[in-house]
Amino acid sequence: MYEIFPALVADDSHESSEQPELDQCGRLALIGGFLPRRCGIATFTTDMHAALRMLAPEMAIDVYAMAPAGATDQFDAQVCSTISDSEPEAFLAAAQQIEASGADVIWLQHEFGLFGGPAGDMILDLLDNAGAPVIITLHTVLAQPDPDQLRVMNRLIARASKLVVMSDLSRSLLMEAYGADEAQIALIGHGVPDRPFGRSAQFKDRFGFSGKKVILTFGLLSQGKGIEVMIQALPQIVSRNPDALYCIAGATHPNLVAHEGEAYRESLQALARAHGVEGHIHWIDAFLDTPELLDLIEAADVFVTPYIGAQQSTSGTLSYAMALGKAIVSTPYAHAAELLADGHGRLVPFGDSDAMASEISQLLADPECLHGLQQQAYGRGRDMIWPRFARQTLDLIEATRVVAAKDSAPERIGIRGLMRMCDSTGILQHSIHGIPDRRHGYCVDDNARALMLMHRLDGAVLRECGHLTTVFASFVQHAWNPDRREFRNFMGFERNWLEAVGSEDSCGRTLWAIGITARHARDAGMRRWACELFANTAESALGFQSPRAIAFAMLGAASLAQAQPKHVLADAIVQQGAERLQALHAAVARPGWNWFEDVLAYDNCRLSEAMLRAGVHLGNDAMIACGLETLEWMMGVQTAPQGHFRPVGSNSFGQSYARPKVFDQQPVEIWATIDAVAAAWDVTRDPHWLIHARRAYDWFDGHNDRSVIIGDPLTGTSMDGINPRGPNLNEGAESVLAYQHSFYALQALMAKVGVRRW
Repeated sequence: MYEIFPALVADDSHESSEQPELDQCGRLALIGGFLPRRCGIATFTTDMHAALRMLAPEMAIDVYAMAPAGATDQFDAQVCSTISDSEPEAFLAAAQQIEASGADVIWLQHEFGLFGGPAGDMILDLLDNAGAPVIITLHTVLAQPDPDQLRVMNRLIARASKLVVMSDLSRSLLMEAYGADEAQIALIGHGVPDRPFGRSAQFKDRFGFSGKKVILTFGLLSQGKGIEVMIQALPQIVSRNPDALYCIAGATHPNLVAHEGEAYRESLQALARAHGVEGHIHWIDAFLDTPELLDLIEAADVFVTPYIGAQQSTSGTLSYAMALGKAIVSTPYAHAAELLADGHGRLVPFGDSDAMASEISQLLADPECLHGLQQQAYGRGRDMIWPRFARQTLDLIEATRVVAAKDSAPERIGIRGLMRMCDSTGILQHSIHGIPDRRHGYCVDDNARALMLMHRLDGAVLRECGHLTTVFASFVQHAWNPDRREFRNFMGFERNWLEAVGSEDSCGRTLWAIGITARHARDAGMRRWACELFANTAESALGFQSPRAIAFAMLGAASLAQAQPKHVLADAIVQQGAERLQALHAAVARPGWNWFEDVLAYDNCRLSEAMLRAGVHLGNDAMIACGLETLEWMMGVQTAPQGHFRPVGSNSFGQSYARPKVFDQQPVEIWATIDAVAAAWDVTRDPHWLIHARRAYDWFDGHNDRSVIIGDPLTGTSMDGINPRGPNLNEGAESVLAYQHSFYALQALMAKVGVRRW
């Protein structure tokens, strides 16, 4: 389904590489700063965009550029949309635009301070409301985050399919401090251009540095860069190398200017005067475009990064300096310590101006040593040039997708996966992968679902597991608490009830199963048992407040009423329940929100199905119309922009009038949808409901937001759903039963239509 991108290659490369063929044009949503914004992330994002465009001009790349509040930057046509960093609505609007675009992958450049909210948490709303796989480049990984930074990082890790870092330390921190999975992390060095070696003299002439030994520091000027240390080292350097010139290039950081103007730059200039070296410093107070910056780096002999903080994760200019063959002297912050290891540069202690002076002086005084270190750096930089960066990026993008969707539903599915969850007590709730997890015991919810499934089976499958029908029925019967006049739900593995009364929803679901059994059980004795149990237990449904409990009970009552027409209690449950759902709909629905509640939750389509079944049972056209209208609206909610089925994710639950978030998606929604659209087809015979049913079932077969197969027709099992990184590999009872029910519901609908496939 999702053929995505070829490898990335940048301009100005001297390494030959054939351009890969594109199987299918893809669409990438690229989020970050973007030029002309003046920051390192903007430069990186712009360079990455250029590399992708050079390799794959057919590929659609939508740039979403972060814009500070009040910014007046004018972006060119490469930017499809801007996101104001202080406006929550802008992040949601961008998510909607990404969804509508049909983007295959989202690639986010993350840095604290780039996004609004505490620790930049506004970006989370965008990621939570877009369904495409997310790759996040983490430009900073903090060893000691504050609570807000930790919260945001944990959410980013949970949402990302892949995390990109540029140092081994960052990778280790992600695993040790944040608990990220090793397989989730990719190490890709900062991309760099490929220029010829040894052109320093040529570029010195261009900048007026002829005859000088040039030391360069580049970057937005701010505390923490260690410029003071270099200025304090300069007298010793000049004493041994009178022709030394220290070039400090870069505008003052905009945040610093906003708070104190140019006070910091002026303090550095005062420090230079105090040490008598102002004549050996060349200031470039400007934000240089990348080509000009690269030319300036080429003019240097020594590149120095005297940062005072060990946690600096990455430095783009350090990578550039290495790739352009500069001798590098640096403090041992994370990126420098790794990049300069094994003799590719010189490391000095933090804040040690004497050590800084000694290393730089030695290099400038020894041309042979200087040239050798420059060659070492240049050789190391070959590993980071754009063509190699490109190939690694291609591998990463490929790793975020699995093209595995099937084109047709199977004619049958197995039952072994369900049977391994069952024992003489009932069906166990949970599993770890495919192994039943006894710690969580049993629940009446799953045993009720299992009892209903038994009435859908036939042939060899029924002969294999039909004996479990009485096991599930017995569990349901034992769940009734006659003292409290309610059903219990949770039972420990030792067969001890863990509560006196279950939730309304579990009670409603149990009545639903009893009503289905009264109508569809093959054995007459079991049908009589179900009718008697319903008569003794169903009165509690008249007091239900939960809309889903009401709907479940209505479905059970409508089914029982088919077996026993004019059943007073069943008719009352259907009538009263439908009227309550109608009242909820009238109170809550508004333009753009045609639903019974102001929130979305699980089993949503059961509410519409219950209205349809009630309308048919009571001969009430208004109820049928309500069921059809709300189901039509819900199917729109559950259709992704690309056209595949997207069930409402559990992360959406409980948010008033909120557009649904994408994850986590669960199989129970597919079953509910197929049953509901089957009810709609029964009423209308409109073939578009058949399309919805098939699209919903295809979710199991890989037509979903992660293109992963969730259901296994051989064993009849299903994974527990889809989270942002892919499938939840556990195979709990609810998921397995939902897959089984979905299959047989689709088969029954196809039989009604008179086709074997569509």
